Amino acid sequence: MEVENKYIRFDWAVKRMLRDKANFAVLEGLVTVLLGEKIVITELLESEGNQETSEAKFNRVDIKAKNSKGEIIIVEVQLSRQLYYLQRMLYGVSKAITEHIQIGNMYDHVKKVYSINIIYFDLGKGSDYLYHGKTIFTGVHTGDNLEVNTKEANEIKMTAPENVFPEYYIIRVNEFNQVAKTPIEEWLDYLKNNRIKDDTSTPGLQEAREKLLYMTMSDADRRAYDAHMDDIMVQNDVLSTAKLEGLAEGRAEGRAEGRAEGRAEGRAEGRAEGRAEGRAEGRAEGRAEGRAEGRAEGIKLTARNLKAMGLSVGEIKEATGLSEDEINGL
Repeated sequence: MEVENKYIRFDWAVKRMLRDKANFAVLEGLVTVLLGEKIVITELLESEGNQETSEAKFNRVDIKAKNSKGEIIIVEVQLSRQLYYLQRMLYGVSKAITEHIQIGNMYDHVKKVYSINIIYFDLGKGSDYLYHGKTIFTGVHTGDNLEVNTKEANEIKMTAPENVFPEYYIIRVNEFNQVAKTPIEEWLDYLKNNRIKDDTSTPGLQEAREKLLYMTMSDADRRAYDAHMDDIMVQNDVLSTAKLEGLAEGRAEGRAEGRAEGRAEGRAEGRAEGRAEGRAEGRAEGRAEGRAEGRAEGIKLTARNLKAMGLSVGEIKEATGLSEDEINGL
């Protein structure tokens, strides 16, 4: 196996390596490139992804940090499809805000939050690989942007809502298919293809070339990493196979049911009209029902395979949308 200049995947690095203060520069580089200003991380904050457990999350890893301004940065990596992901982003930001302000504190203790979401699944429509969202209050009749009074160092100043409200970044890794020329494109090339240019000057990637080289890992870490990569390949293969099998079964059942219904209705209404209309209606209804049944069977097959892989009910629920009772009954 070729291992020269092979770099560790970012999701593994987030889970196992980037929580070490000596490696903060890698994460600082990504945030610096996104925000367009130098970011210095001073500490990691408590989060689910910051905790090492024997049953660590497989499909999702996250890291929560504070920068030198006291602002909170959430970096989340999601490997498989999750319904209601936007709601999850909002919940994560809201939770971070409330966790880091104590009862009785003035509202000036509320810190700005940056939510950076690196996703490896199809979130929906949109052709770009990077989306950015922030809150701006615009006059309905005047079209101007609102600024409000705020107190800083005993002085009243004006500030815009976007300087206070959270900002969101969604990086759709699978949508990146370009030659890396800009710093953000170099980061996307690493996130998708694990490639880093030898002569890179992009913040964070210089450090990643030294810190995240595959060959620098211990034998135990390398075996664990290889197993992680195998799990990802198996899961992707299971999901793709289940989808294809579901579509194939749905088409076959749809054709059979469509012909049967078409013939029955055709005989009742008359051979001439019945054959034409019955087949058309029967095929349409049969295909629709067949596809629905095929998708349902495909989802169940996926759930069975994920269950056999040892994933928890909660993780299977997130990946397939099935209820706990349905999963437990498989």
